[in-house]
Amino acid sequence: MSDFWQLVKSVWNDGLYGVDVSQILIAIGIIIFAMLFRQLFTRLIIRQVERLTAHTVTEIDDEIVSALEAPIRFVPIVIGFFFATAYLNLSEDMQGFIDNVNRSLVAFTLFWALHKASDLISYMLQKAERMLSGSMIIWLSKIIKAAFIVIGTATILEIWGIEVAPLIAGLGLFGVAVALGAQDVFKNLIAGLFILGERRFNPGDWVLVDGVVEGTVEHIGFRTTTVRRFDKAPVYVPNAQLADHAVTNFSRMTYRRIKWLIGIEYNASSEQLKQIRSGIEAYIAGNADFARPDETSTFVHIDRFSDSSIDILLYAFTRTTDWIEWLKVKEDLLLHIKELVEETGTGFAFPSRSLYIAAHGSDLEAIPQAKENVA
Repeated sequence: MSDFWQLVKSVWNDGLYGVDVSQILIAIGIIIFAMLFRQLFTRLIIRQVERLTAHTVTEIDDEIVSALEAPIRFVPIVIGFFFATAYLNLSEDMQGFIDNVNRSLVAFTLFWALHKASDLISYMLQKAERMLSGSMIIWLSKIIKAAFIVIGTATILEIWGIEVAPLIAGLGLFGVAVALGAQDVFKNLIAGLFILGERRFNPGDWVLVDGVVEGTVEHIGFRTTTVRRFDKAPVYVPNAQLADHAVTNFSRMTYRRIKWLIGIEYNASSEQLKQIRSGIEAYIAGNADFARPDETSTFVHIDRFSDSSIDILLYAFTRTTDWIEWLKVKEDLLLHIKELVEETGTGFAFPSRSLYIAAHGSDLEAIPQAKENVA
């Protein structure tokens, strides 16, 4: 026990690493005061600013305060550490180390604030969504954040005397080897940039990629795009496949097509065929669910003599592109056509063939010529 008190007395008289203990205690007190001021600063100033911005019309000031709150709250700690270390009477080597720590804290706080402010840039870019798609905004936000992290790290390394340029050059050969092994990654990354630049599709679009997948786009990533099929199974498609294959974006249809060949029995008269055609035309023209003929190609014509029927060609477009709504409009049209055919007194044709039996020889002379319809 006496040895312990002797050690305490020695440290009190001679100091710790050449620094007087009283100075160390005062420096600790400064840091504690800075931490208490940080809490007071948060409660009184930042909260008051948040209340003021909450009553403004624009939302950008709220986003600024929310993004920069954490770095601003860290500033009193940086200032407290600076004043605490400035009060200490340090040796030259130790003073150089502490100066680097202080500069590193300042650089860290600055680039942390810029990194958080990149969220604000994303918020502002959303206002230009006509020029930039949502996926492009997300990509730009990630790139900006990564850039601030890289630049901030390089700045701190330079503060500590580590030159970044020779370090990058030294990693050049290693980077070439990695690049050769990661050709597929870069290929998909570039393909993703082309997809975003061409605006082939956006999250939420219903797409069909020939021979690959059909479903709803959920996320466009740096390497893969997530497409959820209609059975709810997610499919992670490499961007290169989406760039190399034909992509049909059903969500961008202006109208949705209905094309039918309606087969009517051969025993229908010309007047009955005209009545059916006119009835279908009148239904489409008077129904707001269908696009007008002056907006897109719409026609109903008696088209051809088929093997078992006289065909009426129906070609029209619905205003809705939603699959469920389109099915309902198509169902109503089908039922109306069924009623028209029934009202005219004819019917729908079905595949059939006629068999003719001819009598030959004296024993069959009594057998009349027969005709049999076989359905």
